[in-house]
Amino acid sequence: MRGKLTSLLSVSTACLLLLTACGGNDTGGDADGGTGKKTINVALWDENAKGFLDETIALYKKDHPNVDVKVTYTPFADYWTKLKTSLAGKGGPDVFWINGPHIYAYASSGLIKNLQPLIVKDKLDTSIYTPALVDLYTYEKNLYGIPYFLDSAGLFYNKEIFDKAGIKYPDGTWTWDTLKENAPKLTDKSKGVYGYIAPIANQGGYYNYIHQAGGYVINEERTKSGFDSPEALAAFQWMDTFMKNGSSPSGQQQIETEGKQLFGSGKAAMYPALSVNSPEFHKLLGDKLGVAPLPAGKHKASIVHGLSWSINQNTPNEQEAWDLVKVLTSKEGNENLAKSGFSIPAYKGTEAGWVKSIPSLDLKVFVDSVEFGVAYPVSQKTAEWQAVETKELQNAFLGKKSYEDALKTIASEMNNILATEKKQ
Repeated sequence: MRGKLTSLLSVSTACLLLLTACGGNDTGGDADGGTGKKTINVALWDENAKGFLDETIALYKKDHPNVDVKVTYTPFADYWTKLKTSLAGKGGPDVFWINGPHIYAYASSGLIKNLQPLIVKDKLDTSIYTPALVDLYTYEKNLYGIPYFLDSAGLFYNKEIFDKAGIKYPDGTWTWDTLKENAPKLTDKSKGVYGYIAPIANQGGYYNYIHQAGGYVINEERTKSGFDSPEALAAFQWMDTFMKNGSSPSGQQQIETEGKQLFGSGKAAMYPALSVNSPEFHKLLGDKLGVAPLPAGKHKASIVHGLSWSINQNTPNEQEAWDLVKVLTSKEGNENLAKSGFSIPAYKGTEAGWVKSIPSLDLKVFVDSVEFGVAYPVSQKTAEWQAVETKELQNAFLGKKSYEDALKTIASEMNNILATEKKQ
């Protein structure tokens, strides 16, 4: 009995000694056995961010020498499943990337921290960030993610194809009519060259057209779909014009070979795409590459999306995590991001480094387009209605269904889904 009692006392003593070290969860907590050193776990999906991210974390470490920052890169295909599972289990990273399609779902489920009280406490001026992104990451009038970088859409073009056709390069004066007039002239079917690619993608393609036509994908209150509007139908009929006259590859051809692959291989004169595609296209086309604003319909419009930094609702190190987010999204943090050429920083006035990252390309086009930028459309159940959208529009692009019928189905099912969401 004495031996058993001694063993039990020893185990109890050991547990007491280890309690502070074992008391945290896998979101971080104290490390190094009571030394007071803490660990902040950071999660994102793109390893191309490593250089400028490490540089910015070094700035944070100067004022937080007792905090270790561990960064984990998870491939995008696995990122969201891993993140949601860990957060739902009250674990996971302290600080992480989140995008538009997920922000409402994570905020409404209580998985991420409402940053508004911290913003108010520290008097953080959120007007320094791109307004479309502030709107995108606001839920129930509170900000749940601090904007970090953004993408906007522009019209990439191949100067060599324009020169051979004797046509002036696109500029800010171009409209839908200008584009429709010149696309056939730039098409050379004998060489497999298209004048224009009307992309079957949403952010780089038809979301822009719907807004340019005067419509919307989802209303401001996020309670109603705009897919069944006359403006949305006009946008898709306009896209279809190029496919029918052969100046754009068809939906079937784009499913078989991505538009950016066709453009990058010199098989298209014009291709609307995102700012983030600039380095890739420049690598493929070099000085033959140009970019202009998207041609205007009834209105100018460019869909603006981008990423923010959010904080785990259950982080045991709220202040350290918040301090890190402030540094990452600070002027210095955004300048580090900009000079890397990775993407357009969300902090207004820090874009110069990004604009200069490809000297031969007028990247200022993308920065200027933010003036007529429209926030990427989201709601709590974005993934659900986008699945319907993708299925119905693929049938329409393949000619299996009329655009009118596809858009009516999308709107009907989308409205049903929106009706089940928690209202702000």
